[in-house]
Amino acid sequence: MSADAGRETSPLEQLVKRFDASLFDVGRAHARLRIDGAGLEPRDVVIEDGQARIVPTDGHFDAELAADRDTWEAIATDLRGGMAAFRAGRLRVRRDLHLGVGFLAATAPPGGPERLRIRRVQTSRQSLSVVEAGAGEPVIMLHGLGATKASFLPTLGALAPEYHTIAVDLPGFGDSDKPLRAAYDARFFAEAIISLLDALDLERAHVIGNSMGGRVAIELGLRYPERLGRLVLLAPSLAWLRPRPWAPFLRWVPTQLGAIQPAPRPLVETIVRRLIPGSDSEWTSAGIDEFLRSYLTPSGRAAFYAAARNIYLEEPRGPNGFWTRLPSLTVESLFVWGRRDALVPIAFEHHVRAALPTARHLELDCGHVPQLERPRETHAAIEEFLTEAPLS
Repeated sequence: MSADAGRETSPLEQLVKRFDASLFDVGRAHARLRIDGAGLEPRDVVIEDGQARIVPTDGHFDAELAADRDTWEAIATDLRGGMAAFRAGRLRVRRDLHLGVGFLAATAPPGGPERLRIRRVQTSRQSLSVVEAGAGEPVIMLHGLGATKASFLPTLGALAPEYHTIAVDLPGFGDSDKPLRAAYDARFFAEAIISLLDALDLERAHVIGNSMGGRVAIELGLRYPERLGRLVLLAPSLAWLRPRPWAPFLRWVPTQLGAIQPAPRPLVETIVRRLIPGSDSEWTSAGIDEFLRSYLTPSGRAAFYAAARNIYLEEPRGPNGFWTRLPSLTVESLFVWGRRDALVPIAFEHHVRAALPTARHLELDCGHVPQLERPRETHAAIEEFLTEAPLS
């Protein structure tokens, strides 16, 4: 009789046994995840060549998943898988949400509309990383500056029972391609999303955008209204109406210099945590991890600077100014504003109402990321809005 005969299978062994590589494009040849709390001692899971195996810990790991034993037991047996525990705050995922969430997706029990799929989509322009769930009418989700597709994980879960939800890493961010000399303006991002729709054989889709992603969604509506259903703009970034004293200088600064800028992680992380309120909360900490993961690469740093500069420099008025063009938006739109948003003040609502009298508006007691700060109200409003006008 073998030494293992009669031994109870651990939660981690159950998860690794049902690892399905078809649900998770890792995006690299080798990845190592630290799993804490599933047994007496932490263990590592190595993902390589489409296989996952449990190994002893060593000094290096790419992502960390931590929970108590009861939570790991529930993850191993619950039909909703690990994402339910993650969204409820019982499971902590740090360093690399792409890897952590991908592992949860690939080890979830079969079936269920909320089961996630993470893959790369090769478009005519670049390779984009997406996370999908559900079936039905397609809904594309676009993150903000410095964020990734992970900022829409709660929205994926909320809408997946009725919709084919697709959250994408915009080019330059997360696990998508980061071309060094790309424009990284609203038009560039909008064209990338149209290429994604083409690659996915989607004629039309609803689009949800937060912050910079909201600005990209508006650009899609202005340039490609025939490819869209409805727009949901969550605290969208809009052209500044106040003076921009640094504009003349920033126009001449090549953002590619970010590629050679020294960026030691301890220093950058300290600065970011001081600047972002609530950085000790789980969602915010995970978001900071995602920002650092891109920013600490040369091409990711250059992309961030280029996108940030374009937000600041966008002309508000004139023939091609944002506020000049906005009244021509014909796609039905819902704007969601945070009363405590320090980045896009709610005063912008007045200007949008004047430009788009038929647009709808929702004010929430939150900051800049409604889908994370007020998920229940945000998702209820989105579902009601999208249900009113099916794509077909």
